[in-house]
Amino acid sequence: MSVTAARGFLACGVAAGIKDSGARDLALVVNRGPSRAAAGVFTSNRVQAAPVRWSRRALADGRISAVVLNSGGANACTGQAGAVDALLTAEHTARVVDAPPSEVAVCSTGLIGVRLPMDRLMAGITAAGGRLSPEGGQDAAVAIKTTDSVHKTAVASRSGWTVGGMAKGAGMLAPGLATMLVVLTTDADVSAAGLDAALRSAVRTTFDRVDSDGCMSTNDTVLLLASGASGAAPEPEEFAAAVHAVCLDLARQLVADAEGASKEIEVTVVGAATEDDAVEVGRSVARNNLLKCALHGEDPNWGRVLSAIGTTSAAFDPDRLDVAINDVWVCRNSAAGESRDKVDLSGRLVTITVDLCSGDSSAVIWTNDLTAEYVHENSAYSS
Repeated sequence: MSVTAARGFLACGVAAGIKDSGARDLALVVNRGPSRAAAGVFTSNRVQAAPVRWSRRALADGRISAVVLNSGGANACTGQAGAVDALLTAEHTARVVDAPPSEVAVCSTGLIGVRLPMDRLMAGITAAGGRLSPEGGQDAAVAIKTTDSVHKTAVASRSGWTVGGMAKGAGMLAPGLATMLVVLTTDADVSAAGLDAALRSAVRTTFDRVDSDGCMSTNDTVLLLASGASGAAPEPEEFAAAVHAVCLDLARQLVADAEGASKEIEVTVVGAATEDDAVEVGRSVARNNLLKCALHGEDPNWGRVLSAIGTTSAAFDPDRLDVAINDVWVCRNSAAGESRDKVDLSGRLVTITVDLCSGDSSAVIWTNDLTAEYVHENSAYSS
């Protein structure tokens, strides 16, 4: 049930006419409490969409009663008019759900630089208000899709309480965050500070480790809302683990649905002097277009892995690098290892393990191959 798996939440997804296709394009998620605690993490892009700027301010007091999300238009780089549109969206949603405008988060996704059709958006919000339901989570997840081929939901249930969530994202996937809209909900009784700690910890090793194409969006938003409807107050460690599980599930779904991808690639860096070194190396490997093309062609070209490692500032001895592709150690001590012929790349999942032989730290980055379909999707995106 996605975001409505947790008690105290209502949701829906409707067709407001923002998309020319007539598909669902507006989602509403409402927290009926008794708590309205919330936390959020946003894009680190210095160019930020109007909804991101609004939602940052709305979250300042750690309370959110409703989230309104639209696909079909990002409301980014739309100037002061776009800021006014975000405000009007929050105010109208607040009237529909009977909440203060300052407790309404606004999220948008789609083409940058185009104003939203506000008349249709407002009418869609009104319609959504009449269709809110505890069973509306799936429709909401469908409504936030853009180039996504499937909607993305996840749930982690614990003894007496639940964390649920939905996400959208299939392109422009790179940190900080990866390009996405994500709404997470819980019926656990957790303070805003507790939500913030759990969310930031989870995002750091999940959404922030998705690196599909190296392109960062203007609209990235991850929200975590708590209703407290279960009455359960879990230990911080247990709650953080559940939030992490949902975030990891959704992050992996983002990579699996990356535009045009035929391979899902997991880059694991071990033996690093620091975690930062491991992340830097993992990102460099994940962003190497020559390697991504090779893997699409099922070529275990480990030389391209080494060349990517060499562009980083991580601590390592250039003559002591080991690389495995699908568990075959094709490179040992920066030279040929086991035969490349042993590597089977016929499946969708590909694992690359890099051992820097320089310490005890590690990190995992998720990416995908580079395909003609990806180029086609993005060459025709705005036309």
